Amino acid sequence: MLESLKLKNFTVFGEATFEFANGINVIVGANGSGKTHLLKLAYACTYVLNAEVRNAGPPKQTIPYLQSAVAEKLLAVFKPDGLGRLARRSRKGRQRSEVDCLFNDQNKLEFSFSTASKTSVEVEKTSARWLEKRPVYLPTRELLTIYPGFVSLYETTHLQFDETWRDTCLLLGAPLARGPREARIKELLVPLEEAMGGKVELTDAGGFYLNVDGVRMEMHLVAEGLRKLAMIARLIATGSLIDKGYLFWDEPEANLNPQVIKTIARTILHLCQNGIQVFVATHSLFLMREMHILRQTSEFRDTPGRFFGLHPDYEGVSVEQSDSIDDIGDITSLDEELSQTDRYMQTELN
Repeated sequence: MLESLKLKNFTVFGEATFEFANGINVIVGANGSGKTHLLKLAYACTYVLNAEVRNAGPPKQTIPYLQSAVAEKLLAVFKPDGLGRLARRSRKGRQRSEVDCLFNDQNKLEFSFSTASKTSVEVEKTSARWLEKRPVYLPTRELLTIYPGFVSLYETTHLQFDETWRDTCLLLGAPLARGPREARIKELLVPLEEAMGGKVELTDAGGFYLNVDGVRMEMHLVAEGLRKLAMIARLIATGSLIDKGYLFWDEPEANLNPQVIKTIARTILHLCQNGIQVFVATHSLFLMREMHILRQTSEFRDTPGRFFGLHPDYEGVSVEQSDSIDDIGDITSLDEELSQTDRYMQTELN
């Protein structure tokens, strides 16, 4: 599990510390407050420490290997002109960006870089061993419709899409899981397949379809909101979101109606129950309320949760965090939604 992330002079953050729950972590803030940056950084740190993606790297972690791996992943995920672009600038002149990532069992990854850095970081501390489970990153856009040929195109041409798209497409194309996990996988898939009205299939030709009562529907013809459910269903079916692991999901509510958002909320909490540590960046009061309601029920009452409110100020973005959504400060986007409800009710009463 990712226990904490400490940042100094990283993009919009002056100094910030995040203490995560071993369950659902919800990040809330206005546009430009660093929600996606936080998700991508945590994902990149988790990715480079994963045993499955070290390729021909050393059997034990070394400083030289990780300095190269961290720099390459940050450049690929954030797509800056140089790493120094990720270091926060201030009136004090050049600043060093420092990142301290702590996992359970005291596994750590600490690194830094300056505003002048192009392609290198300095790793101060690293973990004692590799992480077992590969993280999953879901962007705001669904990826099933671009999947055919995307990975090979990404790896042979210069595309401006960040590397999380390529990483997720690789996982979407993985074989279906077999063995003892199948019973749990089936249990998680039932509500998703009911909401979609069918099952997700990957054909030998490399395209995704929704099988509705034996009739295949091209994924391009499926509503975009349902395609996001289909992505989650596929990642569960391949075993990527079963057992210990990490899910980073940017605005899961995008393009979804409230009924489907309810399914998403329940699915997220089910994943937490199955050992997945989930990180969600959202603007949706409806999604947060739905997860709060579900966590009051006997089914999800023991699911750990943590909320993070991001607040821009003159020194960067400050963080308020709590186990309750009521204690993370005023979030403008949420306040506006509540205010509109009050204004609507007042209009109806007049």
